[in-house]
Amino acid sequence: MKHILVLGAGLVSKPGVQYLLDAGLEVTVASRTVSKAERLVEGYGNGTARQLLVDDRDKLRALIEEHDIVISLLPWIHHLKVAGLCLECGKHMATTSYVSPDMKALDGPVKEKGLLFLNEIGVDPGIDHMSAMKIIDEVHAEGGKVIHFYSVTGGLPAPEDNDNPFGYKFSWSPRGVVLASRNSARYLENGQVANIEGKDLFLNVRTDEVEGLGDFEIYPNRDSLPYKDLYGLKNAETVMRGTYRNLGWCETLKKIVDLGLVDDTPVEGLKGGTYKQMMARLVGCKPTADVVATAAEKLGLARDAAPIQRMKWLGLFEDETVPEFDNPLDILSQRMQERLFYKEGEKDMILMKHTFVVENADGSRDRITSTLIDFGIPYGDTSMARTVSLPLAVGVKLMAEDKIKLTGVQIPIQKEVYDLVLPELETLEIVMSEKRERMK
Repeated sequence: MKHILVLGAGLVSKPGVQYLLDAGLEVTVASRTVSKAERLVEGYGNGTARQLLVDDRDKLRALIEEHDIVISLLPWIHHLKVAGLCLECGKHMATTSYVSPDMKALDGPVKEKGLLFLNEIGVDPGIDHMSAMKIIDEVHAEGGKVIHFYSVTGGLPAPEDNDNPFGYKFSWSPRGVVLASRNSARYLENGQVANIEGKDLFLNVRTDEVEGLGDFEIYPNRDSLPYKDLYGLKNAETVMRGTYRNLGWCETLKKIVDLGLVDDTPVEGLKGGTYKQMMARLVGCKPTADVVATAAEKLGLARDAAPIQRMKWLGLFEDETVPEFDNPLDILSQRMQERLFYKEGEKDMILMKHTFVVENADGSRDRITSTLIDFGIPYGDTSMARTVSLPLAVGVKLMAEDKIKLTGVQIPIQKEVYDLVLPELETLEIVMSEKRERMK
């Protein structure tokens, strides 16, 4: 019997942990707050909860030594420490996080030891890789070429629970979402490379209609160019990955960025002040002035423009004391967490859509779409938790059963992985629906 160590017991851990326990594997969940780990394994004779401070290297190493496969659901900054210890101890590893350059550099030593470090096996990255590669490999096997490829994912409120002006609620780290608004982006479209500076990210917006759900905004997600080689898209004239948001998000976030609200530089005097005082400082007026009007003027907007009204709804112009942070980014993140939250019983939604334009062997062209629409369970697991942790858990179960023969630092783009993981996810009601139509 293989023994699995899960490091971390956060928001997305539960479905994956319970999948592994239900599969009969011995699972240890280690967390700084042991009560969180205990809740995940409650009622399972094959589950154990342990307390662990990740900075306690000796205790972490001893725990890793006791297990066969280590899952890191810790913040990504800790993955390399865990990976180093797994390499020392000769243990397999899995994460849902992007492969960092330092992680990739371990590929040779990991292969030499015959180990597998399987990364990027969540939803995005993860399900996106596997579902895209399934279609790409099928097209190539038929003698066709992928000419245009778009892949877009978003975590959003279910339509019936989309009831705030931002059209968004947090199912993961608010700070991470806000920080992503500073990312630059790069993609290939119609043979031309587009380079988007972080400050202009939300100017590069387009809309897309999703059948049954309506229109959504899309903005580009990081650097799409590596996926041309990674996915074997040698004939592609377009390779673009993007993020879905409800209408109005991009316009508002652009104005929030323009005001300096996503800056994490410490500012003297912010602590103990009010939101109104912070905003007055950012727009260059006295708190006794009409701060709303000054902000609107600075942004080139009317006072009643939607972005200004959304900031007012968030309480950014109120005489309320800010949280105990010394920078606008953390103050904004905390405020958004307080206002943009899921109430008891509400559902989130994961939306993913790949669009391929394919040139067939006979020269005809088809449009292929592959779409995932997954909803959270009221009073149960969120869609974010399910779609992040279940692919990971399925991959780890396959590793435990020695059904994945890969070694080294890998991501799930190989047929031997997705051919096993995707059908299992369908049994868990995480299904990509494919549609193919001839283009004129």
